[in-house]
Amino acid sequence: MAAMFLANYLINSFFLESFYYTKKQQVLVDAYRILNESLDSVGKLDEEGQTELSELCNENGLSYLVTDTSYNEILGSESNFYASIMKGRLNGYGLGFDTDDVTVLETNESYTIQKKYDNEIGLNYLEMWGVLDQGYYFIMRINIESIRDSVRISNEFIKYICMIGVVITAVIVWFVTKRVTQPLGELTELSKRMADLDFNAKYTSRGTDEIGMLGRHFNEMSEKLEQAYAQLMTANNELQRDIEKKEQIDSMRIEFLSNVSHELKTPIALIQGYAEGLMECVNDDEESREFYCEVIMDEASKMNTLVQKLLTLNQLEFGNDEVSMERFDLSLLLRNKIQAVTILAQQKNAVISYYGEESIFAWGDEFKVEEVITNYLSNALNHVSGEGRIEVTATLHGGTDQAEPHVRVTVFNTGQPIPEADIGQIWDKFYKVDKARTRAYGGSGVGLSIVKAIMESFHQSYGVENRENGVAFWFELRCDSHVPSFSDTDPEAQLPEPADADPDGICDGEWRCE
Repeated sequence: MAAMFLANYLINSFFLESFYYTKKQQVLVDAYRILNESLDSVGKLDEEGQTELSELCNENGLSYLVTDTSYNEILGSESNFYASIMKGRLNGYGLGFDTDDVTVLETNESYTIQKKYDNEIGLNYLEMWGVLDQGYYFIMRINIESIRDSVRISNEFIKYICMIGVVITAVIVWFVTKRVTQPLGELTELSKRMADLDFNAKYTSRGTDEIGMLGRHFNEMSEKLEQAYAQLMTANNELQRDIEKKEQIDSMRIEFLSNVSHELKTPIALIQGYAEGLMECVNDDEESREFYCEVIMDEASKMNTLVQKLLTLNQLEFGNDEVSMERFDLSLLLRNKIQAVTILAQQKNAVISYYGEESIFAWGDEFKVEEVITNYLSNALNHVSGEGRIEVTATLHGGTDQAEPHVRVTVFNTGQPIPEADIGQIWDKFYKVDKARTRAYGGSGVGLSIVKAIMESFHQSYGVENRENGVAFWFELRCDSHVPSFSDTDPEAQLPEPADADPDGICDGEWRCE
């Protein structure tokens, strides 16, 4: 703005006077045209020409004089005194005199335009003199001292206007710039905080202009970026968990393959060794040959069991094994399985007991339920210690409008509890809590994975819990109806001993709840 004001001042100073001269020259030319066109042969102006010439004289301070060839006045606009002066000037110019202090601006056959300083009056004039088409002489002059005064006053006025304008403009620019730069600074700080992932930063200034709209769009972008970042973090966490889980599964798979290789290596070596012994007839008596054959059959049976478990787990996980739901006597199945492992319990100096109804009809695949019970009992026998007690309990629940009737089977064994860090992972295939102990009894870490797959195929619950003196594994099945039992009144009550059971814990065929 200061540059614009300065340019205006300089233009006025250097070009305004020349512009005035150009405009006044045009006035003289217009007056000449009117005289040349309106003056008749006897020296009279027509009415229209006289009107136009009077207007030019009044508007521009124009003076004129028209004479004949003898320099006698025919027409003029001044009094006798000034007319005589102008006549003398015209006469002198015609004779080639009085050319001092004259600056010619334009000349042709009809007239000459010049600047002249009048010593008698002490003023500068812009003059035109020459000959009209009718043969008359003429002279016209305009005082240009007023032009210079006007230029000087105009420049002085513009100078003050420029100074005041610069101050006012500076204040306006400061105010407008502050209103613009303050929200822009806030947006700059907001973008910096967003770049540092600080999505709590919000644009607080208000406005309906473009900057206000930009601020609202920044806030919307911040909210959407926060949502996208949260989703990205969630996806990243899930991916990290998946990677960790995959690494864990790979580690367990490698460990499982190592264990399986070890488990198969020993029986294969035994089978090969004893088979070679039979072929070479290293044993002559019948008893030795039977012993060799029993070892071979026993080791082959162990390998077959391991392979069958792996095949069963594979079928369950991939849904290739059909579930055949049927109604069967769960209590009878439990008693039979307990009877089958009683001898194994006696070998470990353990007592196995059953608590439950004499007859409980449940729904499920009886063969798969038997597999679950077998795995639970096998797990209990392998880990029983301390008091040496294994307790199998069948408890009825539900049977009301609010709950569907179901039976919970619990297999409890005294011994060391499962570490809390491992209790959620024992259902994963190939996972072993105590690897040394598991290897000692030939476990592969597959049994509980089979339980998990079977129960999920039933869409029923299962689980494990640590107790003060041992560990209890449980699963649930839907049953026909609710039959009251001792657990309905006091679930935490001490479980009674089974009726008609011998001191060694061997079932004699009579089982009922007291």
